[in-house]
Amino acid sequence: MNTKDNNIRSIKIRNLSIDDYEVVLNWSKNDIFCSANGWEKNRSEEELYRWWLHCISNKSEDFVRMGIELKERLVGYADLACIKDNTAELGIAIGESTLWGKGIGTNSILCMMDYASKKLGITIFNAETHEENIRSRKMLEKIGFIEISRMGNEEYLGRENQLIQYRYK
Repeated sequence: MNTKDNNIRSIKIRNLSIDDYEVVLNWSKNDIFCSANGWEKNRSEEELYRWWLHCISNKSEDFVRMGIELKERLVGYADLACIKDNTAELGIAIGESTLWGKGIGTNSILCMMDYASKKLGITIFNAETHEENIRSRKMLEKIGFIEISRMGNEEYLGRENQLIQYRYK
């Protein structure tokens, strides 16, 4: 069995906690991660801590954020947003850019979709990514998401970029 297969089997979705703050603090110091995920750069530790407290204590009927754990270590998070009836928008962020492109995102999305289907009855998933984010686009298409539109622009890695909307049902 190769390392990639081991990584895939070791991925879990779990609730986030205040104990994850140190990991999140490290992500916030990675400019590439921040640029790719729309995080403000150079946040103070106090402001980041307050934001993280809000993230883990914010109970909302239309938003869920879960941690992605690999070999018992937090490596990212997955979101379900705009939850309504049987539909939700799916998002993902892998915190350590050294782990990008290793299949962790794909398998994390599948875990989150399984969670959303079983716990929340979600059957239709929407997702959005930037045109230049080739890894994200390939990941969504590999899972079976279909491009449904190209609307809007947003900064991605420091440049204005076309947004692409996807759907899985």
